[in-house]
Amino acid sequence: MTAIKTENLSYVYEEGTPFRKVAVDDVSLEIEKGEIVGVIGHTGSGKSTLIQHLNGLLKPTSGKVLIDGEELWADKSRLRPIRFKVGLVFQYPEYQLFEETCYKDIAFGPKNMGLDEGEIHRRIMDTARLVGLKEEVLSKSPFELSGGQKRRVAIAGVMAMEPEILILDEPASGLDPKGREQILGLIREYHQEKKNTVLLVSHSMEDVAKNASKILVMNKGRVFCYDDTEKVFSRAKELESMGLAVPQITRVINRLKAAGVPIEDDIYTVKYATKTLLELLRKKAENKNDIQH
Repeated sequence: MTAIKTENLSYVYEEGTPFRKVAVDDVSLEIEKGEIVGVIGHTGSGKSTLIQHLNGLLKPTSGKVLIDGEELWADKSRLRPIRFKVGLVFQYPEYQLFEETCYKDIAFGPKNMGLDEGEIHRRIMDTARLVGLKEEVLSKSPFELSGGQKRRVAIAGVMAMEPEILILDEPASGLDPKGREQILGLIREYHQEKKNTVLLVSHSMEDVAKNASKILVMNKGRVFCYDDTEKVFSRAKELESMGLAVPQITRVINRLKAAGVPIEDDIYTVKYATKTLLELLRKKAENKNDIQH
């Protein structure tokens, strides 16, 4: 089943002026339900403009956006309920916190959906558990919390709306390594538990490689490719020509290949690289023992 579909989607900024810029150019794309998709591209590639079309923040200059088979702009009376299906977490979402307690901040979205107090409370408690917020934190002001905790509250506010599609724009940006892994870890756990569609926009190839099953690469407003993670990173030279760096471990493995090390697979995570190299060393040791005997 298709969660997101775009048909010949284009968006032009400043149309009819000397500053006209085509930000998204004839993009046709289908993303299946339940996928966790990494969205990558250099600055100005069109990825941020594209994701803002997926919950109607931007209206296409031409083309269509369909969410769960329903065209976003076909009937304005349907725009609001369709938007509730798509949760969008902007970069540095903690700057958008404003309520006096974390509980009220997380409740803001569900209240706007017109849910009753019992259902709102259930969603707040369920989401707080998912993002690792203890119950006593909910009564505190979000401004008393650490940066990482604030971000958890902000992300929880979108998750509490229980969107079918969750889009996160640089969710780990600005965090230290520990905070980065914690945020990405909670996103993985959310996806595993809810089985929802997740789009992870990131400049970090390591983050995308570790968390995404598929990758969408944007370049100059167009889709360069949309494929399984390993197939995308196997095109390292093409990605680097666009100004994108493949994961460091992929570059290391490619150098080993060039030096004659017999590695057949395309490797893009440290975990898989470790497993592959240990297996090579084991085989080499076995062959050496066979020769000695």
